[in-house]
Formats: sequence, structure tokens, C-alpha cells
Amino acid sequence: MSAITTLIVDDEKLAREGLKALLKEFSEIEIVGEASNADEALELIDKLKPQLMFLDIEMPEKTGFDLLEELIETPCVIFTTAYNDFAIKAFEVNALDYLLKPIQLQRLREAITKVKKQLSDLTQEKERLKLTENDQVFIRDGDKCWFVKLTDIRMIESAGNYAKIFFDTNQPLIHKTLNALDERLNTGMFFRANRQQIINLRYIEKIEPFFNAGFLIYLKDGTKVEVSRRQSVKFKEMMSL
Repeated sequence: MSAITTLIVDDEKLAREGLKALLKEFSEIEIVGEASNADEALELIDKLKPQLMFLDIEMPEKTGFDLLEELIETPCVIFTTAYNDFAIKAFEVNALDYLLKPIQLQRLREAITKVKKQLSDLTQEKERLKLTENDQVFIRDGDKCWFVKLTDIRMIESAGNYAKIFFDTNQPLIHKTLNALDERLNTGMFFRANRQQIINLRYIEKIEPFFNAGFLIYLKDGTKVEVSRRQSVKFKEMMSL
């Protein structure tokens, strides 16, 4: 496995320095950045796309949990905190591990082992499940079933732990998260516009500038989709000459 690109997020400089010193024991870890608050971390995650994030929970302005709620693509997360009160919530947001400060080398070693396994499993799963534009997918909602060409799906919308699939006049719900579906879709055809919606690029009718440097996309069926500022930057990079 290649080096695991890693971001450290903690408002205490001494805590960041201490973790960096411990991580020198692990040649597979490449620290690509560090942030002292959630907003700095957001910018770095967009720019660096780290595979792993060591994340403090109690920080000024926004907590580590607040940061995760703002992310569209989430790296593997290991929480680092002086408090054990948040352990249950940490695992509810799918954190790989929860390290109490001061961090012990053996516990850090166990956490990194989990990360390596998770990344290996994810890579294999992505390759196995990746869809192409020629594929058809089976969709079932209650007692109704469809076999749909991927090219006929114009939009997918989050509904909690479900996703609503838009094709023709149908809008069935399937028990999949938007993140899980995003991993499988062809990036040359589908684009994650925001936290709630994935659109088929071939169904775009027009694009207009929108609030806070974002875009407003009109689909051919008249649906308006707001593209967040961060995703607008990605959209321009992907689609411009």
C-alpha cells in the first residue's frame, strides 16, 4: 500500500506536535497538513483530499462533529480527545477509532492497523462495484421493480439513509446512502452537486451563477439544483477546457 495521506486537526499546537512525533514511528503515514479549527480543516480537505484525519472533538466555534456534518467526502476518521464522553457518538458517525489523550503508542498502532484494513477493503470494493455508463441497475421500492439504464437516471437525492432515484416519471426510494452510491457512479457522467444531490451531467439544460460563488443548475425536466461553492470549484476544474 502507498503512503496514507493524513491530516491532523486540533486546536492545541502541543497536541498536534505530540501526535506528529508519535506518527514518525509509522513509515506508512504521510502528514500532508494540519489545522487548528474546523474551517481550516474544511479548506485543507477540499485541497488535499487526505485519506485519514486525526480529529479533535472539543474545538472553538465548531466541534469535530460539526466538521464532519459539513463534509461531502469524508476521509477515515480517528478521534483524538481528552474526554471519553463522546465515544458512543464517535462510532455513530463511523469513526474508525477513538484515542484518549495523552495518546499511547500501542493504541495508535492499533488504530492505524484498522485504517490500513479499511482503506484496502474500500479499494477492492470500489473496483468491484464501479458502474459504467453501459450498465443497467435493478431498483426495487416496495412491490415495484425496475431495470434501469444508468444513462436514464437524471438525479439521485438523499433521504436520510435512503436515496431517491429520479428517472422517467418515477422516484423510487432505495436503502442506500448517497455516499455509498457516489462511490459506485461514473464520474464522467454523474456529479455530486451538494450534500443532498447527485446529478447526471447529460441532463443539464443551463447553468447560472448563484449565491456565494456557487452555481444554479437547471436540469432538462425543470429541476433546479444548487451547487455549493466548494463543489462549484470542482465542477469548473472538471468541465472547463
